[in-house]
Amino acid sequence: MRPIAHSQERRILSMRDYPARKCVRLKDYDYGQNGAYFVTFCVQERRKLLGRIVGSGFHARPFVELTEIGVETQKSIEYIQTNSKGVEIQKYAIMPNHVHMIIFLSGFGTGNAVGHGSPTLQSLVGRIKSYTTKRWNEMCCAKQASLWQRSFYEHIIRNESEYQTIRQYIDDNPAKWLEDKYYM
Repeated sequence: MRPIAHSQERRILSMRDYPARKCVRLKDYDYGQNGAYFVTFCVQERRKLLGRIVGSGFHARPFVELTEIGVETQKSIEYIQTNSKGVEIQKYAIMPNHVHMIIFLSGFGTGNAVGHGSPTLQSLVGRIKSYTTKRWNEMCCAKQASLWQRSFYEHIIRNESEYQTIRQYIDDNPAKWLEDKYYM
């Protein structure tokens, strides 16, 4: 039997540390309908590929200095914001290993069928992940390397109080990076 290399062993052990995935989507809920959504998606194995936290201390509020793939992620988000009918990305934060967004969908119920001008939440996140993964593979001269974890977390924002709390969470995320559940 061939011995496991140290890096392979570390990878196997680190994968065991992650909880098993479960479906977090509401059964029978249409994620293409009008509404406000808080979305989070993570880099594969939570590697810190998108940027690094810089600035701290008395006068400097921490912020994320984006890497090249972090900039591509930002471009993708801004492209969708500008070019997707019925979509408003009100707030987003690209962290070193994950992305937070508040997305408002308003195309449903205006005569557009889902898939005909009013994208679903899944299709929007999928477009961001697809484009940035393609760019990541081009940058790394790789074929079919995974940039993102499968799926994403979403929360339906139900009222103004939740909206304000989530906006504040996104704003404060760089300053609280060491306490963040996605920090590794």
